[in-house]
Amino acid sequence: MATTYDLIVVGSGPGGYVAAIRASQLGMKVGVVEKAELGGICLNWGCIPTKALLKSAQVFDYVNHSKDYGVDVKGFSANFGGMINRSREVANGMSKGIQFLFKKNKIDILAGTGVLKKNKTIEVTGEDGKKTDYTAKNGIILATGGRSRELPTMPIDGKKIIGYRQAMVMDKQPKKMVVVGSGAIGVEFAYFYHTIGTEVTVVEYLPNIVPLEDEDVSKQLERTLKKSGVKIMTNSEVTKVDTKGKGCKVTVKTKKGEEIIDCDVVLSAVGISTNLENLGLEATGVKTERGKVLVDDFYKTNVDGVYAIGDIVHGPALAHVASAEGIICVEKMAGHNPEPLDYNNIPGCTYCSPEIASVGYTEKAAKEAGYDIKVGKFPFSASGKAKAAGASDGFVKVIFDAKYGEWLGCHMIGANVTEMIAEAVAARKLETTGHEILKAVHPHPTMSEAVMEATAAAYDEVIHL
Repeated sequence: MATTYDLIVVGSGPGGYVAAIRASQLGMKVGVVEKAELGGICLNWGCIPTKALLKSAQVFDYVNHSKDYGVDVKGFSANFGGMINRSREVANGMSKGIQFLFKKNKIDILAGTGVLKKNKTIEVTGEDGKKTDYTAKNGIILATGGRSRELPTMPIDGKKIIGYRQAMVMDKQPKKMVVVGSGAIGVEFAYFYHTIGTEVTVVEYLPNIVPLEDEDVSKQLERTLKKSGVKIMTNSEVTKVDTKGKGCKVTVKTKKGEEIIDCDVVLSAVGISTNLENLGLEATGVKTERGKVLVDDFYKTNVDGVYAIGDIVHGPALAHVASAEGIICVEKMAGHNPEPLDYNNIPGCTYCSPEIASVGYTEKAAKEAGYDIKVGKFPFSASGKAKAAGASDGFVKVIFDAKYGEWLGCHMIGANVTEMIAEAVAARKLETTGHEILKAVHPHPTMSEAVMEATAAAYDEVIHL
């Protein structure tokens, strides 16, 4: 006879574990199916360990430029192995934190691989091959996440052509690296490896790097990376990677013709593929479209008792999105009345240096949507706090509806801007107008007052520019 839970969650990433904990808070008996480490890719092989690596690179960069701050430092070097070890220690510590939270909330860990069966049942196969059936009264949430996407021209072998996972645990720092793709993963690793001494080339198929960002942000980051020594190739495509020799020969098709780049390793950062294989979707009749599970506003699939959240459904593949979806899903399941998620008010953050943070419409998208807009921009070169911190690169850009003052979008590039974007998200949620932001007193000297200054610029009232 199958063990029965109120809810079973498949996957313990930021969507799965958050959904499980919220369900437990709402009085449900919860089991979580997980075949690897608790916390999923984000905590173990994504968001958290990459930020640890980026912090190490930032510290090294500070030391490397210590004279700019009146500090003389001698005899230092980048300890690549030490950086990797610190990153793994941070991830392991966070995973243990999830174990504690599961224990605190009386959530059972069902170790193994899960396959959907009919009637709200899931079959879990443990490492020993033993199969056990579990049923869920309320339903089963699929939160299986994604993995590195592979291109036919660059099959990942884990040694010479790698994905983000291998990039975090390399045995030896490469002398030369080609990064294919310039989204968040690509530019973050490009920054990390370049900062500690690797010669890095970024290849992007589209006209701008970080192509989902506002064009002004993309151009600023490209200028900054090029100035630091990173080679950027836009409107370019990798057509072949020859791995027969000691290193790699990367053939890149550009507008000027083909170029061959020699390197030690190629990092494929061209997006993610969803983990939908061998889940039992076909057998149970769960509908999918273009590699994503189809769900309603509260993440219910077409099959009664089966739900899906996170990277495997349509929407931004971001940890905080998966968490929000998980909470909405279980609250609806528990009989509450949560609001559907507003996917136009999701902040995006990229943790290279300078950082990028954005929410809402880009200038181009706002115009295409038919808005008459007011745009304001304030450079950190005019910010006292940024100048004092030696971080004057970048700006804040705001976009408002000219008629009603609605805050349509906010785009930032600069030091610590990922900590600043929440103001715009909260203000947009509260339907705050540009005039209200302008009259809200911001502390001085701070980086965050650039939001007020950019707003002032949009309304022709800027003081410090």
